[in-house]
Parts: sequence; C-alpha cells; structure tokens
Amino acid sequence: MQTFVLAGGCFWCLDAVYRTLRGVSDVVSGYTGGTVANPSYELVCTGTTNHAEAVAVTFDETEIPASVILDAFFTLHDPRQLNRQGADVGTQYRSAMFYADDEQKKLFEEAIERANEIWGGGVVTQLEPLGEFYRAEEYHQDFFAKNPGQGYCLAVALPKVNKVRKAFGEYVRAA
Repeated sequence: MQTFVLAGGCFWCLDAVYRTLRGVSDVVSGYTGGTVANPSYELVCTGTTNHAEAVAVTFDETEIPASVILDAFFTLHDPRQLNRQGADVGTQYRSAMFYADDEQKKLFEEAIERANEIWGGGVVTQLEPLGEFYRAEEYHQDFFAKNPGQGYCLAVALPKVNKVRKAFGEYVRAA
C-alpha cells in the first residue's frame, strides 16, 4: 500500500474522484503544508495558515499504478492556476504534491513533467516535503457521497468525477 498526499483545489473534489477508483482503499481529507498546528476548516479558509486543502490517498499498486493516481490528479484539476481552482481562490486551494520520501518526490516530478506535456506547459503545481497532515472535520470526509444534491457537488465535483471516469475507465470501480 502506498499513500500520496495531493492538493488541487477543494478537497471535496479530490475525495470524490479517488473514491471511484479501483485499488484505492482510503481517502482522507485534511490540511497540510501550513504553519498552524491542528487547524480548523474556518481557520484554513482565512488563507492565513499556509495550509492546503489536501487528500491522503491510500492505494494498492497491484490494482492501480501510481502513475494512474498521479495522472488522474492532473486530469481532475487545472494545474496551471496559481493558488486557485475556478472560483475557489486562495493558497489553501493551490496545486501541490507533498512527498514523503525521495521515491515519491521522483514519481511526483515525473508526473509534473507529463502534466506539462498534456497541458502545454505552465504547470504551477508545487512540490513540497510532507509535514504534518491534519485530518479535516468529519463532515468533510466523503462529502460528495453524503451530499450528492448539494450545489457545489453538482456544479464542480460531479464534472470532475465524470472526467476522470471517462479518462481512466478501466480503473473505475464497478457500480
């Protein structure tokens, strides 16, 4: 099992996407990359903690390659947007990859290179060492499944889920 910590806008979207993929055993929404211990959602939303909304994605490489996890990350968000994703603006919505060791750093660097080719350059995804990861409040965990009719889920998360399902269909969980 391997765990990647990734940030690409609102963690609800990343959580929703990764839960659809076969081989992913756990997705935890949380905060990392900041300077405040045990931050709350409200505090992170102020943009003053330097934390990013992120997910810790745990997966089995015998079922889904690490490259698919990373390429799905670069499919579900626009890595050319600095400190934002669409209408979500602030450093907490930055595109970032938090590596736990040199092996992950190398995998992440290779994924950024692939993303630059796909997106035609301009990828601003930050590569940062993984520090403390703080689990977000319980209501943020599996938010999309718990709130399928919520406006943000319908307008923002669902199109991202569908985009990844289409691009990585062979790795989508059976319904």
